Amino acid sequence: MPASSPGAVVTELNVYPLKSGGGTALRTAELLPAGLRHDREFMLVTPEGRFLSQRDYARMAVLRPSYDGEVLTVEVAGPGAAAPFVHKAVDDGPVLEVVVHRSECRGTDQGDEAAAWFSALLDTDCRLVRFTGHRPTSRGGGEVAFADGYPLLVISAESLADLNGRLEEPVPMNRFRPSLVIEGLGPYGEDRVRLLRVGGTLIEMVKSCARCLVVTTDQDTGERGREPLRTLAGYRTIDRGIRFGQNAVPRTTGTLAVGDPVEIVEAR
Repeated sequence: MPASSPGAVVTELNVYPLKSGGGTALRTAELLPAGLRHDREFMLVTPEGRFLSQRDYARMAVLRPSYDGEVLTVEVAGPGAAAPFVHKAVDDGPVLEVVVHRSECRGTDQGDEAAAWFSALLDTDCRLVRFTGHRPTSRGGGEVAFADGYPLLVISAESLADLNGRLEEPVPMNRFRPSLVIEGLGPYGEDRVRLLRVGGTLIEMVKSCARCLVVTTDQDTGERGREPLRTLAGYRTIDRGIRFGQNAVPRTTGTLAVGDPVEIVEAR
């Protein structure tokens, strides 16, 4: 019998077209085997093919990418920001061998103009690539583009509320860069379920998400502090990692929408 979660609903859907750039809030999104359509489809890499992220380049937080399937537009938040970068995606460029953490994958180089724009903005030599090929998840039998390891990140709204109740200054959900935010599961309710029915789709929680210093980065300014990682470490250190949210894999595909009902199909 499914566990009950009366009134649980999707309150946020977010896609991140450029890895480590800002998110785009959506009202509806197409859920594919590799996550929300266009999620982490683009990535910046060093000349050696290693990915760039907010861990080393906090300024990436102020990038505001959007992608319609043909044109990638990147705006820069904040005063004195650079003019937006508008780029028609390249399908026939050189295919580069690239690395996300220790996972080898491939990306189509997006050309010298894109490389020059991002290199100047971040003051480091880099190139823009677009995901191509196939990349399996390390657990759960899923697939993923340029995300760290899994196609979806699910967080309960009440988990953030509980954390903020422990902080002197609350932080917004965008610090944690979720794909789906669900209200009605209760604090850390995402940890207590294995399988969710979201609208007409099924999503399996596969692995709790270990957090890093990215969550200490203000996603509006790129400034970095000590919270909320310090507070999370005091009560959410599990298996030698600071955990917040659940990495997940789609088990069926379809269209998701803010306001979709959420049902616990299988609890842990």
